[in-house]
Amino acid sequence: MQRLISLRSKSNSLKSLFNPLKSPQKHSISADWSSCFHQSWSLIASKGCFSRVFSYGLWPSCAKMKNFDKNQGFVRRFSSEAQRESIEYDVVIVGAGPAGLSAAIRLKQLCSEKGVDLSVCVVEKGPEVGAHILSGNVFEPRALDELLPNWKEEEAPINVPVSSDKFWFLTKDRAFSLPCPFDNKGNYVISLSQLVRWMGIKAEEFGVEIYPGFAASEILYDANDSVVGIGTNDMGIAKDGSKKDTFQRGVELKGRVTLLAEGCRGSLSEKLIKKYKLREKGHAQHQTYALGIKEVWEIDESKHKPGAVLHTIGWPLDQKTYGGSFLYHMKDRQVSIGLVVALNYHNPYLNPYEEFQKFKHHPAIRPLLEGGTVIQYGARTLNEGGIQSIPYPVFSGGAIIGCSAGFLNVPKIKGTHTAMKSGMLAAEAAFGSLREGTSLKSYWETLRSSWIWDELHQARNYRPAFEYGVIPGMAISALERYILKGRSPFTLKHGKPDHESTNAARLHSPIEYRKPDGVFSFDVPTSLHRSNTNHDHNQPAHLRLKDPKIPETLNLPEYAGPESRYCPARVYEYVSDENSQLKLQINAQNCLHCKACDIKDPKQNIEWTVPEGGGGPGYSVM
Repeated sequence: MQRLISLRSKSNSLKSLFNPLKSPQKHSISADWSSCFHQSWSLIASKGCFSRVFSYGLWPSCAKMKNFDKNQGFVRRFSSEAQRESIEYDVVIVGAGPAGLSAAIRLKQLCSEKGVDLSVCVVEKGPEVGAHILSGNVFEPRALDELLPNWKEEEAPINVPVSSDKFWFLTKDRAFSLPCPFDNKGNYVISLSQLVRWMGIKAEEFGVEIYPGFAASEILYDANDSVVGIGTNDMGIAKDGSKKDTFQRGVELKGRVTLLAEGCRGSLSEKLIKKYKLREKGHAQHQTYALGIKEVWEIDESKHKPGAVLHTIGWPLDQKTYGGSFLYHMKDRQVSIGLVVALNYHNPYLNPYEEFQKFKHHPAIRPLLEGGTVIQYGARTLNEGGIQSIPYPVFSGGAIIGCSAGFLNVPKIKGTHTAMKSGMLAAEAAFGSLREGTSLKSYWETLRSSWIWDELHQARNYRPAFEYGVIPGMAISALERYILKGRSPFTLKHGKPDHESTNAARLHSPIEYRKPDGVFSFDVPTSLHRSNTNHDHNQPAHLRLKDPKIPETLNLPEYAGPESRYCPARVYEYVSDENSQLKLQINAQNCLHCKACDIKDPKQNIEWTVPEGGGGPGYSVM
């Protein structure tokens, strides 16, 4: 049975559409909307086509109607109230980050250039566009120059050019200045979450439909095992699996092309990489990751130097652990400060969150923060595998773009520009496949002939060089940078996957971290409050143990319970039960969606899945 969805039976997934950049909320219905709805109903009914309506389902103003074509539109199908609503688009994009929004904008630009219309939908698990976006970020505008060359005139939130660029090697008490290997001339210090919000507005102006607050939880396949879209998860399910009064079925978003732009370690992307053996097809190594932990501070005006950029290497990390810090002066007396720790570290007692707290007490860093206050806190993993780890990004029915595939340039410490460009290239391939009869495989071909590939090829040996330790890694990196200039006759390989790199606890001594002073260093609950993280407590846990016995029988005795330390949100805690036995407790409501647990667990026993849409952190300046 097919029917036009009625006003009374609108699912929660459509309530947000009056204001698509925001998560679901109540809105009043204007007289203009009512008039347009009845005009549209009459038009559709007169054509005898009760299965086609606009992708929004509702029309806020008559202006939305001017391009209506009875032969275009989006099919909504039902067979019963228990089944999910199914909405059809030409292109479905998962993730409203730099890659996903760049793909959406580029698709609509091509539609305008060629005089055609394709329906493009972006679904985003965050409560609003930008809420789950975290990055350093010193922004290279190369891709944005190509995508939206008038971004300056259109008031993009990019207005703090890099004014100085320093690189230090830290010991416990000193900072040694080194030649700066970064070329940040022409780059900008930005908040990526704010830039993404702006891009979301631009995408909507082009006609892209963005649905925040809805998490893509599954891939939809046809009878030939080709991807035909995604399904969002049901909302209003209690922890015990029962349906609450707020229960709403998820929605099927079906696309002729599906683009996955979930960011680093995307849950659906990882499933497709395994299902279609995309790493093997692309002759790629495993991906290697790092965890970035960040705060935004507001500091004294006399210390603030807009555009000043500082990177450090060395302390507080040991000589076998790759990582470093960043400190960027933004606008309005704000500075971004953070620590990035490679997740192939060996010592199970290492706690990245505590290492970051320790870092802020360094005598070269602490004076800058004195008298300041923390505005926001967050954490996210990033992929560092480079060109060696990029899987074949095309599958039957779609493609993987951005950090889900892994285009970060490690020596530049930048991945936004490459993620955006990958989205643009995938959009061009998708447009060609839908309108010109070409293959989506052209995405892989154009990717390898693009400046992304040139960049990553030149940068390919930096990250694996640090497999030999920090000092050898710096020496090899200097050779690559200043002498070979990316033209090495060899390509280094990565070591073990991150989860296999953790040593047994008996090989290391516990690390004693100082108690937070509440001025420069803070406990986890205080930081979590600053991340605006929120999940409904009464929902099924989205962090799942494949074998619930492994934490107590293996992780705790063999590795001293590393999940209680590598998580920057204290999601995992070992607590005593009634028999005084330590048991793993999962505080899923604390989750920052960083994905460290999905990566670092020694036996890959933790599976990160999406919670109810709209849950998680609420970043605004990250």
